[in-house]
Amino acid sequence: MRISFLLHNTYGIGGTIRTTFNLAQALAERHDVELVSVFRHRDEPLMGRPDGVAIRTLVDLRRSSPDYAGDLPDHRRPARVFPRHDGRYRQYSRLTDDRIGAYLRSATADVVVGTRPGLNVHLARQTRRGPVRIAQEHLTLDGHGYRLSRELGFRYPLLDAVTTVTEADAHAYRTRLKLPGVRIEAVPNSVPEPAVAPADGRGKVVVAAGRLTRVKRYDLLVEAFAKVVAARPDWYLRIYGSGDRTGNERDALTALIADRHLTGHVFLMGNAHPMEPEWVKGSIAAVTSSKESFGMTIVEAMRCALPVVATDCPHGPGEIIEDGVDGRLVPVGDADAVAHALLELIEDDDLRRRTGAAARAASARFDPARIAARHEAIFTELVEQARTGSPRGPARDLARRCRGTAYGSAYALRHLAAAVLRRGSATAVRWLRWRRRR
Repeated sequence: MRISFLLHNTYGIGGTIRTTFNLAQALAERHDVELVSVFRHRDEPLMGRPDGVAIRTLVDLRRSSPDYAGDLPDHRRPARVFPRHDGRYRQYSRLTDDRIGAYLRSATADVVVGTRPGLNVHLARQTRRGPVRIAQEHLTLDGHGYRLSRELGFRYPLLDAVTTVTEADAHAYRTRLKLPGVRIEAVPNSVPEPAVAPADGRGKVVVAAGRLTRVKRYDLLVEAFAKVVAARPDWYLRIYGSGDRTGNERDALTALIADRHLTGHVFLMGNAHPMEPEWVKGSIAAVTSSKESFGMTIVEAMRCALPVVATDCPHGPGEIIEDGVDGRLVPVGDADAVAHALLELIEDDDLRRRTGAAARAASARFDPARIAARHEAIFTELVEQARTGSPRGPARDLARRCRGTAYGSAYALRHLAAAVLRRGSATAVRWLRWRRRR
C-alpha cells in the first residue's frame, strides 16, 4: 500500500510527531510511506528522520530556502477551509488551504491519514473518489470545545474512519457524534523498545517528563514531593520539559520549589532528546496530570522498567496502568495520595523492582510492530472496501435530485452522500425518511 500521513509540522517536537514517526517507520518495512508536512521551519526534523520514510513539505518557512513562502500574499490572508476553532488556526492561511487542497486532489496514495482536527476537515472536504481517508485523533473529543466538535460532526461523516488512542475517546465519538457509516477504532500510540539497558531500581530519583503546562499539574507533584522529602531526604525529583515562550509556568514552579525549601531536591531539567537515558537514571516515574489524551510518557517510562505513579485522569492512564501490578493509580488532584504511592515504592526496594519489571513486560503491547499491524489491518480492509464498494456517482445523482427540496441543504446533502458512499442506497432512503419526520 501507499500510505500518506498529513502532519502540521514534522520538523517540530511533540507527542503527535513522535508517535507518527514510530508508526510510519514500522509501516515502511512493508509499505510505501510518506510524511507530508504542512510547514517546515528548519533544515532537519528535530526528532530525526524515520528510516525508509519520505518527507514532503507544502509551505516552506525557512528564509534561506529558495522555496520560502512567508512573503507570499496568501500567507497573510486568513484560512477559509482550516477550521477557526482548531488551536492552530492562526498559523494557517489561504496559502495553506490552497496547498493542502492541491496535495489532496493529486494524492496517489491508497490511504491518507490526517493527524489533527483541522487537517481532518481538509480531508473530509475532498469529496472526489480517491484515497481512503482516515482521521487520527491524538487529543480527545472532550477537549475540542463545542464549536469545533460541532464542525467535526458535520464534516467527519464523509471520512472512512476515525482512530482514537483510547477506548474512552472512541466511545465518545460513537455516542456523541454518531457518524453514519464511519468506522471508529481505538488504537493506542506506540513506543519503541529503548536502546539503553533498563533501569535497575537503585537510583534514588523520581522522574517526570512533559511540557510545563498547567494541565500537567507539576505544582501538585512538587507539593507531593515535599512530603516525600520529609520522610526520605535522600531522594530527588527531576522534571524534564519546557513551557511556552512566556516561561510563566517554569517561573511559578521555580518559586514553588524555593517556597517549599526543595531547591536541592527538585530540579527543572529542560528538554532532553532522546529521553530514554534520563528515564533509566531514575527508579520511579510520576504523572500528575488533570487530563491526558493518552499518556506517552507513561509508556516510555514503563518500557524503561520504571513503575509509574499516575493520577487516574481522563483518558489514558487507566487504560495503560494496572493498579498495584505495574504502577499505581491515584485520585486526580490529591497530593497526599501521590506522596503515599511514591513512598510505598521508595520504602520497599523489592516492590519497586518487581513493579518495574512488570511495567516493562506490560509495555511490550505498545511496540511499534504490534501497533502498526493493527493500523495495517484497518487500512487493508478499508482499501478493499473502497475498491469494491459503491461508486460516488449515485451520491451525486441523488444529491442533484434533492436540490431545491427540503433535503437540499448543504448539511443534508453531505450526510446523504455519506449514507450512499458508506452504507448504500437503502441507508440513504432511511435517512431521507428520518429527515421528512423531522
